[in-house]
Amino acid sequence: MTLSTALFGSQTLLKQALMVIGGSLLVASAAQVSVPMYPVPVTLQTLAVLLVGFAFGSRLGAITLAAYLAEGAIGLPVFANFNNGAAFAGPTAGFLVGFVGMAWLAGLATDLGYRKLLPLAAFAIEASIFLYIPGVLWAMFADALFGFDATRWGADNFDMIWTYYIAPFLIGDAVKAVLAALMVTGAWAALGRRKA
Repeated sequence: MTLSTALFGSQTLLKQALMVIGGSLLVASAAQVSVPMYPVPVTLQTLAVLLVGFAFGSRLGAITLAAYLAEGAIGLPVFANFNNGAAFAGPTAGFLVGFVGMAWLAGLATDLGYRKLLPLAAFAIEASIFLYIPGVLWAMFADALFGFDATRWGADNFDMIWTYYIAPFLIGDAVKAVLAALMVTGAWAALGRRKA
């Protein structure tokens, strides 16, 4: 059972559609809480992605993030700093696409029945680490594959990628992962008290 099922009951198609819209709006709102850094801003986006995955489960979590990407692709200003589909031609594109897998991995914890803090935090940290795979691969190879000028992104070599794309975000991502696990664990505990 997912947290969303526990809160809202059976998942009709209408409820699922509303959850996808609501979840994508949550991620879009969290993306605007931004600390400018070069070349990738620090936002609350990943916290929201983890919460969507934990609350909705793997399938609906991934669908929600795919819808979020589609909203940006059609021009809605849902990405960090009110960016839209133009972000797919920039340094954050790999991270944006990685949100789908991140939500799916977080949702897998829910699908497997994890509700306690340590397993949820472990899944959240693993999902956060997963996000770096498409993010770094994009930064490293987008210039060769698509002809982008990656040097303007600070992606000349792996040392620069480590410096600009990984190292500044590790502690924040770990904190957001634990915070997401705490929030979800707290929600399950509150539901248990309400039913008791």
